[in-house]
Amino acid sequence: MIKYIVALIMLSALLISGGANAKDDAVHTGWFNNTAIKGYDSVAYFTQNKAVKGSDKYTFSYLGANWHFSSEENKTTFAENPKRYAPQYGGWCAYAMADEGNAVGIDPEAFYIHEGKLYLNYSESVQQKWLSNLVPYIVMADGYYPQTTNVMTFK
Repeated sequence: MIKYIVALIMLSALLISGGANAKDDAVHTGWFNNTAIKGYDSVAYFTQNKAVKGSDKYTFSYLGANWHFSSEENKTTFAENPKRYAPQYGGWCAYAMADEGNAVGIDPEAFYIHEGKLYLNYSESVQQKWLSNLVPYIVMADGYYPQTTNVMTFK
């Protein structure tokens, strides 16, 4: 009985931390899937200036993750230059990344494009903090990614 309790505690700690290798992942994906940015179309942020849910009908594999798009055209656009359209910091929250490399999940609706780069945040309120000191936060976050140190995944 005790070994089952210990196993349950260890599993709980693993899930709370976001996974054993979450801090080593180049791209933030869900716990139980391999989908980048919760299935949202990263090209649409640039072309439509809004968060658009992608479809698994239009999937492209990049950096070990599956990226979903709302159209074949967006999938092709991404495939031709994924670095241009992929979010910064592997899709982890940009504000949290600036805070000592914390790897925190995102709300796909909380996005901002600055100098041709896509930044995602945990929430719209966190995004307001991010925007209040944008350039210094970018410099700090750039220094931490991809060597993230503190995984705190909130879904």
